[in-house]
Amino acid sequence: MKHNKPRKIRKMKNSKVIKAPDQMIDEYQNKCIGKELNESIDLIERLLGVNDDFTIRRFHVFGKFKAAMAYFENFNSKEDVQETLKSFMYIPRHLDHQKIEREELKDILFNEVLFRADIKIEEQIPAILQAVMEGNSVVLIEGLNEAFLFGNRNVDKRSIDNPDTERVIRGPREGFIESLQSNLALLRYRLQTTDFRIKSMKVGRLTKTNVALCYIEGIADPRLVEEVKDRVAAIDIDNIADSGYLEQFIEDNHMSPFPQIQNTERPDKAVSAMLEGKVVLLSDGSPFALIAPAVFAQFFQTVEDYTERFIMGSLLRMLRVLALSFALFFPSFYVAIIAFNPELIPTDFAVAIASGRAGVPFPTIMEVLFMEIAMEVLREATVRLPQQVGGALSIVGVLIIGQAAVEAGFANPITVVVIALTTIGSFATPAYNAAIALRMLRFPLVILSGIFGLIGLMFGFILIMNHILSLKSFGIPYLTPIVPGNFQGMKDSLVRMPLWKMPKRPGQFHPRNQDRLGDDIVEEFNQEQSNPLDLQGGYKRWDKKNGVSKKDNSDPNSDHNS
Repeated sequence: MKHNKPRKIRKMKNSKVIKAPDQMIDEYQNKCIGKELNESIDLIERLLGVNDDFTIRRFHVFGKFKAAMAYFENFNSKEDVQETLKSFMYIPRHLDHQKIEREELKDILFNEVLFRADIKIEEQIPAILQAVMEGNSVVLIEGLNEAFLFGNRNVDKRSIDNPDTERVIRGPREGFIESLQSNLALLRYRLQTTDFRIKSMKVGRLTKTNVALCYIEGIADPRLVEEVKDRVAAIDIDNIADSGYLEQFIEDNHMSPFPQIQNTERPDKAVSAMLEGKVVLLSDGSPFALIAPAVFAQFFQTVEDYTERFIMGSLLRMLRVLALSFALFFPSFYVAIIAFNPELIPTDFAVAIASGRAGVPFPTIMEVLFMEIAMEVLREATVRLPQQVGGALSIVGVLIIGQAAVEAGFANPITVVVIALTTIGSFATPAYNAAIALRMLRFPLVILSGIFGLIGLMFGFILIMNHILSLKSFGIPYLTPIVPGNFQGMKDSLVRMPLWKMPKRPGQFHPRNQDRLGDDIVEEFNQEQSNPLDLQGGYKRWDKKNGVSKKDNSDPNSDHNS
């Protein structure tokens, strides 16, 4: 597999790197906290104490050793802080009459007193400061050059609900939320295997956003995992507010309108991608997971393609491909036929078009462009409006604009029908980013068709196909498994074969383990199915050897329970 290395940013020789205010902790790299409590408190207050929600609580461990607890009030609940302080201040009963020296205080606290699971000891100053900024609490004790870190971050989060952008009729109703820990738990819930791997990274100079790289060891290609990890590690930016930031940095072709990395809100979709040998990226604060690599066919696949029977899934998938054709080519084909090749139109239909265009002073290309721009503006406006208003406005707006445009002579009724079918076709595209690419390419195709007719349409189609053929996602050609051909992948492209007819994983992603189905299940579905309740046919229970009932020529009513 050929990999495209991320581009490196060149620095000017005499340029000075101005550090962001948060980067002052770089001065304390590889430095440890001191034993003097007051000096440690002064250091933390100098870097973090300018915030009104920052608190340092002084107390005594077991009523004897001076200590201090540093935390942000908005990150920690009062009850949690009180429980942590109580565990330090009150000595356990079995230690009441025991003399505790300062040298053994750390071991006693860690092994006998503190019963929390989310605790660790740290001596590096940057790690301590980072823990406080992440919302954890830190306890410093006089005479100890190590601090106790408590992972008691408490941030409100929304409940797990049905994903808004990928709703299904039949399938799980769970979607990712903004909390990275909750999202990883959703993946772990569905992948209860020791081969599931999670690699954590921090991206963003100021935000230090937690990013999780997830894959299944033994299935995902190690070269792909390392490539994704290297591209993410090469990102150097102040802020990672959403997984979309990561997508823009790690994709292969930044100028292409087509997405080369898939995003999803569905945990089941992310798990299915990992089972095919792909890698999933999760970003803290984002409800969208990134799936890499991505090919063109998977942007038109939904969960229902697999939860429903393969005949229905294949039919729905072919309908989406038809909708794709309508969304991309129908307006330009209409313009080319009307403006350059009216002889291809049936006579009756040509008369209807001519009567509809009788009062329209603009050429067909201007009609189509006007209606397309109006629909795009209306679509963007309804997305930004509140949900209670957006739906009603979209329906009323389409009706009013279409009727008014026809009556005012801006467009003929057939043009309105063409634009309506085109808009419906774009709505049928499951992936929002792929639908945007189709909407963007529709305008140059209309312009080419209006200038050169069908020749311009074919020229635009050839340019689009040539561009798609040149695209790659982490070294995987964008049109696989069609070009280049891959037999196992073709079983799940334009149509979906039955699950028992797909025993191997798609080969275009180079999975380390090719087998998806066991040999026994493949052999069983290739045999005649048993009918244990067809007593008139003389069948008994399934034979344990091959799973198929053996026919009994004796009286069926004499041996029902055999």
